[in-house]
Amino acid sequence: MNTFRLIIVTGMSGAGKTTLMQHLEDMGYYCVDNLPAILISKFADLCWKSTSKVQYIAIGTDTRGGAFFEALPQTLKELKQREIPYELVFLEASDEVLVRRYMETRKTHPLSHGNRIQDGIEAERKILGGIRTQADMIIDTTDMKPKDLKGVLHSRFSIHKNGEQMGVTIFSFGFKYVIYFTKLQRNNPVSIPEKTQSSVLLQRFMIQ
Repeated sequence: MNTFRLIIVTGMSGAGKTTLMQHLEDMGYYCVDNLPAILISKFADLCWKSTSKVQYIAIGTDTRGGAFFEALPQTLKELKQREIPYELVFLEASDEVLVRRYMETRKTHPLSHGNRIQDGIEAERKILGGIRTQADMIIDTTDMKPKDLKGVLHSRFSIHKNGEQMGVTIFSFGFKYVIYFTKLQRNNPVSIPEKTQSSVLLQRFMIQ
């Protein structure tokens, strides 16, 4: 296999792992979220030896896995022993921001066990302390917006050598005698008449 890239994503609950995985999927990665750590080495080995087109993989794992998550350090050792390349990405954010995010979404922290959100955050930091030191990349999302995180991922994990590819989507709809065409003019290097230099150009054509 000429190209193989395995990204293991973990970190603090509420730090943005779900958003990160969605971005990676949009970039072309085959994503598996909340995979028990004990299964990562087997899954990675299967993909590593496979002749299929699954070459870019992202696996999300965290403390939601309970006792299974404790196997992550051993899993990382097994990957190194098998010489399967991987990158460990760790997401974190300040306690204040994590608490606010949980309060805004009204979700329960997986380690709070009915107690304060802060208690769950503190317990999770202790569990993840050793894993954090092994991370190849640490992303602090405290002051990040989703688009900022997307930019960070594209700069490091883009599949395409030239970065993000440009996509063009054309929508058309028609009635019995009229068809409407809508074109979005954005960063067009070709000079266009002044009267059409609006962000959206709507042209109407009558069918004879």
